[in-house]
Amino acid sequence: MYKRLSIVMFPFLLLALIGASVWGYLEHQEKNTILIKAENQYQRAFHDLSFHMDKLHTELGNTLAVNETSEPSYRKGLVNVWRLTSQAQSDITQLPLMLLPFNKTEDFLANMANFSYRMSVRDMTKQPLTEAEMNTLNTLYAHSADITKEIRGVQDKVIANNLRWMDVETALVSENQMHDNAIIDGFKIVDKQVGGYDELNWGTGNLSVFSKNDVKMLTGNEMTADQIKKKAIAFLGVQDSANIKVIENGGNAPEFQSFSVVVPSGDASKADTQMDFTKKGGHLIYFMKSRDVTSSKFNLRQARDVANEFLDQHEYKDLSAISYDQYQNTATILFAKKENNVTIYPEQVTVKVALDTLEVTGLQATNYIYSQKDRKIGQPKITADQARKQLSSKMKVTGESLAIIKNDLDEEVLCHEFIGTMNNNIYRIYVNADVGMEEKIETIRQDQVEAAKGKS
Repeated sequence: MYKRLSIVMFPFLLLALIGASVWGYLEHQEKNTILIKAENQYQRAFHDLSFHMDKLHTELGNTLAVNETSEPSYRKGLVNVWRLTSQAQSDITQLPLMLLPFNKTEDFLANMANFSYRMSVRDMTKQPLTEAEMNTLNTLYAHSADITKEIRGVQDKVIANNLRWMDVETALVSENQMHDNAIIDGFKIVDKQVGGYDELNWGTGNLSVFSKNDVKMLTGNEMTADQIKKKAIAFLGVQDSANIKVIENGGNAPEFQSFSVVVPSGDASKADTQMDFTKKGGHLIYFMKSRDVTSSKFNLRQARDVANEFLDQHEYKDLSAISYDQYQNTATILFAKKENNVTIYPEQVTVKVALDTLEVTGLQATNYIYSQKDRKIGQPKITADQARKQLSSKMKVTGESLAIIKNDLDEEVLCHEFIGTMNNNIYRIYVNADVGMEEKIETIRQDQVEAAKGKS
């Protein structure tokens, strides 16, 4: 009997063994293909970074070589500097450097991009480059040479020693990091060198990533850790507060002082709740309760209504929904301050709502908290009809209102806001209400228009 059974089962077992072997081989091949593709992408991004940094240094030199009174040449050069800096930033984001301290270099490039863009969009016939701005350009030229030299050195080692970026990724995620990795060491040297540069004069209007939160905008007294803990308990309505952790941030710099609160979920399968409060006034600027949302039982209008009620119950008043989105069964709704029928876009709050239970799972209110101030909203100097002349004659305008936005120079300006359709696209166009020039154009989706109008 066992012999017969063995004879019958043997072919099936053999087929199963062969199948498992083939499956394992194919899985191995697929894994190798993915690894090779990832490595190729990393190598391409790195060599593109080296190329763009080299071109950036050259373009800065070319810009400085022409007479500073040559407005068209300087504008062209600064646009190219902005474009190349932005490309270098994009290259960096494609490299596995998230666990590697490289923020000083990223901040430096971001400020360079913002500085060059701000210079290129202004009217140089009325506002020529100042001596301080020329000094900044000369310093950027020298610093870009240093960065280019270091990155080229890393590139030479990568090519000469056939180094792999996948080894970098493995080293960074490993608890026992490989400190002798040539690529990691090279990028650490670059970041250390950039961190040693003297603070540059980026100009008062620069959209600097180093811009500090204006604590003068905050109301209330300085808070203690215990007071913040009580505010977190009241906000969340939790009973067990023994495990709540409060961490003070910012050191002696008032503009960065805040408290971070961590509320353990008590369930290993769920993430902890994270909260951030300002030290002055104890204003909640961030809240996140991450969890899996497996279904959508409610629609976006219901989510918006819940978010509206949530904001009204707390300190975020007089806000209107201006756009919303849905991703993985979670609604993300953007609100802006509304005052005298004028939308104040700098004062924004983002709310996340789970569409399975309509639970508010996230809040980002930094822009709202730090942008509040007494604004004297004057009357527009040009009418809506006059501003409409800036639009294409083919544009079908479906809505018009007043709004305060920040322009490309980071200045608040009063605008006529138009919503219109053309070529099967929907646009939101802002025309300066004082001088009649177009300030900004955005392409928007139909559901965003409906949210702004308060429709379902």
